[in-house]
Amino acid sequence: MSAFPHLFTPITIRGLTIRNRILSTGHDTTLPTDGTVNDALIAYHQARARGGVGLIVTQVAGVHETARYTSHLLMATDDDCIEGYRRLADACHAEGAKVFSQLFHPGREIMETADGLLAVAYAPSATPNERFRVMPREMDAEMIAEIIEGYAAAARRMHQAGLDGVEFVASHGYLPAQFFSPRVNRRTDDYGGSEENRLRFAREALSAMRAATSDDFVIGMRISYAERHEEGLSGDEALATMRALQDKLDYVNITTGTSATLGGAVHIVPPMAYQAAYLAGDARVVRDALTIPVFVAGRINQPQEAEAVIAGGAADMCGMTRALIADPEMPNKANAGQSEDIRACIACNQACIGHFHRGYPISCIQHPETGRELRYGTLKMADKPKRVMVVGGGPAGMKAAVTAAKRGHQVTLYEAERQLGGQARLAQLLPRRAEFGGIVTNLARELEIHQVRIERGIRVDRALVEREAPDAVILATGATPYHPSFEQDGSVAVVDAWALLRREVKPGRRVLVVDWRGDWIAPGLAEMLVKEGSEVELAVGGTHPGDVLPLYVRDNIAAELNRLQVKVTPYARLYGVDQNTVYMQHVVNDEPILFEGVDMLVLSLGHQPVDELKKALKGLPVELSMAGDCLAPRTAEEAVFEGLKAGVAV
Repeated sequence: MSAFPHLFTPITIRGLTIRNRILSTGHDTTLPTDGTVNDALIAYHQARARGGVGLIVTQVAGVHETARYTSHLLMATDDDCIEGYRRLADACHAEGAKVFSQLFHPGREIMETADGLLAVAYAPSATPNERFRVMPREMDAEMIAEIIEGYAAAARRMHQAGLDGVEFVASHGYLPAQFFSPRVNRRTDDYGGSEENRLRFAREALSAMRAATSDDFVIGMRISYAERHEEGLSGDEALATMRALQDKLDYVNITTGTSATLGGAVHIVPPMAYQAAYLAGDARVVRDALTIPVFVAGRINQPQEAEAVIAGGAADMCGMTRALIADPEMPNKANAGQSEDIRACIACNQACIGHFHRGYPISCIQHPETGRELRYGTLKMADKPKRVMVVGGGPAGMKAAVTAAKRGHQVTLYEAERQLGGQARLAQLLPRRAEFGGIVTNLARELEIHQVRIERGIRVDRALVEREAPDAVILATGATPYHPSFEQDGSVAVVDAWALLRREVKPGRRVLVVDWRGDWIAPGLAEMLVKEGSEVELAVGGTHPGDVLPLYVRDNIAAELNRLQVKVTPYARLYGVDQNTVYMQHVVNDEPILFEGVDMLVLSLGHQPVDELKKALKGLPVELSMAGDCLAPRTAEEAVFEGLKAGVAV
């Protein structure tokens, strides 16, 4: 019997039986390159279908030319799209998964265009968007009719392609939700004013979609239960909308937030600061009020969380998208009683939604094979097994060791400290970042599964390599904090982030944290120190804290710093210290910036590589490669990906 009996009970919707309650929700991948389904997107979804997911909802497909909200949107406006969707559906059906497509129009929520020019956005009314600073043009009746026909034509194409259903995207403040909201929709014609008029667009679109398909084709709707913005839908308004439309729907898929504001958008892909399954209570309210199935997403990362949601009656299916990005085999592992082998998502947002916002294909910092299935989806066994020595037990070394062992090599991993994990062990000590330590737990389990020999507390030198005589050495020796040279008189204690996190020093009373990198370390230290009683200021070299972080992580951090009243000074470069005063320079005009009365200066100024062993091994008859921070200090994403590449290349 499964440890998760509710999660692995099939569900039937409009005659369609889905093998379990695990859902991959619609999410942009940036894998398509010309607006159509390609081999990379098919391989991506096929990997998750093979891994046991019940239902895949593919990313949004535009229903009208004005729906192009990014430069890499899939389009369903022409019959030429049918063949690609047919290949995708066939590939996933062959693995036992069902497939829906999201049908989409963003209204005023336009992010970018292909040529960099600002788009003309169309919405129910000329109500501006706060986040993208878009003033839309009000749609006329003719355009509304065109877009409704676009939904119908797109649904027909998905039906012809052999998909099992479509999802009408009314979530996150996109076009249908703009019609629903009395504060965004200020029309005075048949599509605005009364509740019935504001529902008219959705009613007509859903009716047209049904007429263009068949009685056994599933049509659902994704909607935000509370958009968390004063102009957006409240929970009561969203629930009333669902009640009014349920006669035209086979299910609703619950989320929260809106694309229209920075605060609301955080909920599109909530970072690790949010509790697991934090929308289950909202879903329960909806499920109790409706007669159709209810799906829910929102930080449901582990099968036990999903099981609790289903068993407790909060929802009928659980969106576990990032869990499947991190581990496509998660459903099969859970169903086979191998939960401890699941590579759990840590909600860092770095390579999934973070890649999308930068225009790059989707991936995962823990599983760089994601999005690269065509290249790394199947590891080739080594022609000749080798004895491989991996030096360094951080994420880069651990991934290199796992990958080499998977390919049949005999691998030994050496770590100078008593514990594996490198800088990830420090990262998890920051406030609201404890889940980051999951990258260590997950990789350590993979080392165990693939029987990598581990030697802890051993610092590798040339003599040890000569004695062991490996065929190949992979260096992943990491980095140490960078301490620049600057004038100081000893009046201010100068420490780095590592010393504070390791509790090697006590925090000062009045602390200045200086940040060069623009990542989560300095803001996290500021948050930690304030909560421990210090008076803290943060000086950053960029325009704002966390300016290299994924947007939703950055905005969540900014909100917390504001709540804690941490003063932030941008454009600041460290210059020197004298008489309890820290002197900095404006990075653009070099004008002085003074911080007086400081008793501790915390440096978060990046890292420098630990690469001495490479020089020490020069001349030895051994295959030598490097991965991670010892090559160049960056992030865990580069470390793990380079570990993968090193393990494949050896």
